[in-house]
Amino acid sequence: MAVADETGVRSVVDIEIDAPRELVAELYSDASNNPKWMDDLERNEPISGVPGEPGSSYRMVSRDSDMHFVVTVVSVQLPENVRLHLEWKRSTVDINVDFIQLDTNLTRFVSTEDFRFSGFLPRLGGLLARSAIRAAHRRHMEGFKRFAERQSHAAVASPATNPR
Repeated sequence: MAVADETGVRSVVDIEIDAPRELVAELYSDASNNPKWMDDLERNEPISGVPGEPGSSYRMVSRDSDMHFVVTVVSVQLPENVRLHLEWKRSTVDINVDFIQLDTNLTRFVSTEDFRFSGFLPRLGGLLARSAIRAAHRRHMEGFKRFAERQSHAAVASPATNPR
C-alpha cells in the first residue's frame, strides 16, 4: 500500500516469514546482511558509531545508480522493532519495522517507509514515483523474506552451526 500526502509517500509491506521472530529481527538489524537480500545494493560503508547501535550510521552504496543513502540507526528494540532514518539529496525516509510472533517459527514482518521530499520538484517527482516506490519496497521485503527463510531452514538442517 502506498499513500501520498502533501509532503511525501508512505509505503507499508506486511508479510509473514517462516522463521522465528528472534532470528528475523537479528538478521534484519544486522546491516552487513543488507547486500545479501537487497538486489540493488552493492555494499554498506560504516560512517560512525558501533554498527547496529542507536546513533550509528552507514552509507548504502547502490550497484547501478547514484542513490547512496546515509542510514542512521534510530532505535533497536529486539526482537520487537527497528527504526532507521535514511537521507539522500533532498529526500528522507523513516523506516519502522515491527516483528510480531505468530507462532514459534512464524513471524509477521511489518515494514513502514515514510518518504519525505523537500522542494517542489522533488515532491512532484516523489508523487509521480509512488508506484515505483511501492514496488521497490515490496521487492526488498520479499528479498529479505527469502533470505531469512533460507537462514532459518539452514539452522534447522544443521543446528550445530551458526546461520549468521
